[in-house]
Amino acid sequence: MAGLIYKILSVADWAAAQAAGRFDGSADDLRDGFIHFSDGEQVIGTASKYFAGQSGLVLLTVDQGRLDDLRWEKSRNDELFPHLYRALELDAVVRDDRLPDDRDAAEAIAALLGDYLPEDPVSRRG
Repeated sequence: MAGLIYKILSVADWAAAQAAGRFDGSADDLRDGFIHFSDGEQVIGTASKYFAGQSGLVLLTVDQGRLDDLRWEKSRNDELFPHLYRALELDAVVRDDRLPDDRDAAEAIAALLGDYLPEDPVSRRG
């Protein structure tokens, strides 16, 4: 599924975004001036580094083609990460998955991505 990026956020932040009709960012996003995302190869590392041991999380799957002002910028380990310099409009969210509280976020995300992102990159097109 090419063109997808991911956002890990709290259940409370997601509920507030749904009520507002857009996501303005987490406290960290607001501090940094942009909304942090990860691509499919980065999101498990993001979960391990920033969300280990946390519960009450949601994984958003976002169609980057629906985003204006998305920039790929150097971040962790000099990798390019997607950063959105405006609010996330909810019509760009193609899937929201509540992560189970009884499982590490990285493990839960790996299982989710394994369920809907095939290993074969050719079959990801579309």
